[in-house]
Amino acid sequence: MTTEELILSMAREAREASREVAKLSTEKKDRILLKVAEKIEKSAEYLKGENRKDLEEAEKRGLSKAMIDRLTLSDKVIRGMAEGMRDVVTLKDPVGEVTSMWRRPNGLLVGRMRIPLGVIGIVYESRPNVTIDAAGLCLKSGNVVILRGGSEAINSNRALGTMFSDVLREEGVTEKAVQVVPTTDRAAVLELLKLEDHIDLVIPRGGEGLIRFVVDNSKVPVIKHYKGVCHLFVDESARVEMAVDIAYNAKVQRPGVCNAMETLLVHKGIAESFLPEIYERYREAGVELRGCERTRKILPEIGEAAEDDWYAEYLDLVLAVKVVDTLDDAIRHIEKYGSLHTESIVTESYENAKRFVEEVASSTVLVNASTRFSDGGQLGLGAEIGISTTKLHAFGPMGLEELTTRKFIVYGEGHIRE
Repeated sequence: MTTEELILSMAREAREASREVAKLSTEKKDRILLKVAEKIEKSAEYLKGENRKDLEEAEKRGLSKAMIDRLTLSDKVIRGMAEGMRDVVTLKDPVGEVTSMWRRPNGLLVGRMRIPLGVIGIVYESRPNVTIDAAGLCLKSGNVVILRGGSEAINSNRALGTMFSDVLREEGVTEKAVQVVPTTDRAAVLELLKLEDHIDLVIPRGGEGLIRFVVDNSKVPVIKHYKGVCHLFVDESARVEMAVDIAYNAKVQRPGVCNAMETLLVHKGIAESFLPEIYERYREAGVELRGCERTRKILPEIGEAAEDDWYAEYLDLVLAVKVVDTLDDAIRHIEKYGSLHTESIVTESYENAKRFVEEVASSTVLVNASTRFSDGGQLGLGAEIGISTTKLHAFGPMGLEELTTRKFIVYGEGHIRE
């Protein structure tokens, strides 16, 4: 079977399976997810063994530290996958929910009901936990999913996909509800993106290059974010100790992910006290700072920031730092250089917090919290299918509701239109 034939066959089977999955009861879906969580925990050593094959190959290929970090199935990541499935079980099933109902003057009763999108294609790099997160969210929301991970994670993804399929089979549900593309042939992605008659939505997850490739080549609608140039603004009124802790966490806790801070903006009124404090914390963690002229007057040891640094998504222990005069300057900087992903302000001023929340247009805006909380699990969505920085259909971390659409339902009593 050629790659073209393989992908077309998978897509046709997915479309057929979508009719069954859309009708599954909440109880059945939840039972499957709980069994998947249990199987993940019991199979931790097996999963780590398959993951080691991918890690060894990644090191031979010289993949970046950020990519290897995303690729690694640590005990913590494995526990997180299982916990994510259990979290999804606790969430309300959106399928069939009537979100509104109203009666027209002519007596017609009109409403909106949530329904699954249908068949979703996920194209992603590295992170094998996406396999489980996406499969769980799609199943709970009544969707079928085709998962095409990167070649660097093929062993991990196959193992996780097989695990999910085993549980589906045990529960008498079609295995075609969750399919992992078994080939590393890059042509598989192009074939998947052509199938607008069989696939309803494509969600790419990975680096900017992958996402732009998907957008440029897809005939299927795409939900996307190109990159995460996330900002933290330390306001003049901020408490230095809090600001240091948040700025450290936002950059250092996991630098290789899209919600890590990439640019630190500091009000001139607090720069003299704040910057030396955070510099010491960053120096100990091995963070390279690149600062504007005013920042380098306070921290002469650091490198000079170029224009490109304000646009950069480093995904590493590198940070651009700029001193600004006002809150307005910070907001203007974010508008110019940001990617509509995530921004945070550290402040003791209610007015400044309110303005920041209202005027910053990014998909997630935080007050006195790390940018690392811009995550479906952390925001109470259970797991996360991805983050959208496009404003049509979904904006920000995507959970169950974002995997449904709404149809109109209308009840009449013999009504005819004059």
